Order: sequence, then C-alpha cells, then structure tokens
Amino acid sequence: MKVTRLGQAGLLFAAGSAKILVDPYFTDSAFAVSGVHRKSEAPDWVWDIKPDIVLITHDHTDHYDPGTFSRFVNEKTAATVLAPRSVWEKARLQGGGNNCVLVSPGVQWTCGGVTVKTVTAFHSDPYAVGFVLEADGKKVYITGDTLYNPAALKDDTAPSDADYVFLPINGRGNNMNAGDAARLASACRAKHAVPVHYGLLDDISPQSFVSPVKKVMNDYTEYEI
Repeated sequence: MKVTRLGQAGLLFAAGSAKILVDPYFTDSAFAVSGVHRKSEAPDWVWDIKPDIVLITHDHTDHYDPGTFSRFVNEKTAATVLAPRSVWEKARLQGGGNNCVLVSPGVQWTCGGVTVKTVTAFHSDPYAVGFVLEADGKKVYITGDTLYNPAALKDDTAPSDADYVFLPINGRGNNMNAGDAARLASACRAKHAVPVHYGLLDDISPQSFVSPVKKVMNDYTEYEI
C-alpha cells in the first residue's frame, strides 16, 4: 500500500488494484466561508489523478469542495463514491457512470481488493464519519474530522490494531487538538500516527503533536506503508 498526503486532510492511496482519493481540497473555496486563503497552491499534477474510489468524510468545504470534487466525479467518470448523507445528497447529482453509496457507521464496501469500513466520528456535521481501509495486509484508520471520544473506540467498527492512523491535530472547528490526538493514537494502539489537517489554512506545526508512534509525512510525497 502507498499513500500521498494532499494537503489539509486530503489523502491518495494506492491499495489493491485501486486508487483511493480521500477528502481532496485543491481550490481556495474555503476563503468564501472562513475568510482564510490557503497558504500554498496544490501542484498541477493532482488534477490528473484518476481515482477508482472517492471517500468523503463530511460536508465542510475543505473536505467536500464542489469545485474540486466535480473534477474527479462528473458526467465523464465512473468512480465509486462513499459518503455520509450530508455529502451523498449532493454528490449523487453529478451524473455519469459514478456509483454514489450512502454510508454510515458500520457500513462496509469492498472494491478492487480493498475493504472500506465506515466508522464513527464526532464533529459539527452530525453525519460525519471516518473510514478504515484494509488491503495489502494493512489496516489504515482515517478518523476524519473528529473530537476525542472513547465511545468511538467501543464501537465494533472502530479499529484497535491499525497499522496507521491519520488524524487531525488543529484543535479548531470541532477537531482534536494535538494532545487529544496523541491520546487517540495511544487508545487505538496504532503502530504509526500521522498528523493531518494543519498548515494549509493555519500556522499549526506538526511539532505540536507528540507521540511515540508519530510519523510526519510531507505533502505531495508518496510513502510506502
């Protein structure tokens, strides 16, 4: 399995025979909502990604951005989109040969040698979810935007033995701060914890995240995991 961080909470996985795009945000659309410009532009090559599966965790512009999403899911594409109701209601209107699947905690979907499990998140979008990917002998937990809540770890769908967990550390907008993110990484017994959701729309540094299993990944760099 390979992964590339794509800024903010965006991720690209090459797993099984599939390319999996998670929460892509490549425009500056969030400025209209937050008044904050992105600090750097996405490289041109990201627009050439051709995902087989698109995962969207919730309906906030830096996760579900219509201007970004429609470049990868439109009338000319045939992607599988997994999204909670707040996003699914919009995403399914894109047309084309796309298959938009409504998910909630507990739902699983297998495609291209990858099993995607939908897990609980605690965020200001009440439909927000996280995802667990299982492929190539690896288990990856993508928390999505969430606060720390032990209840998530008691859910049968939540992982307790992930090889990697990708989790927000910015502590704003109903997200965990760096300290609580470290607590979650410890509680779910992840072998590696990768901080996300920092630096693009704020001045937060990954140095604030202190964990014995911390692994910082540079944006737009592919890693074998």
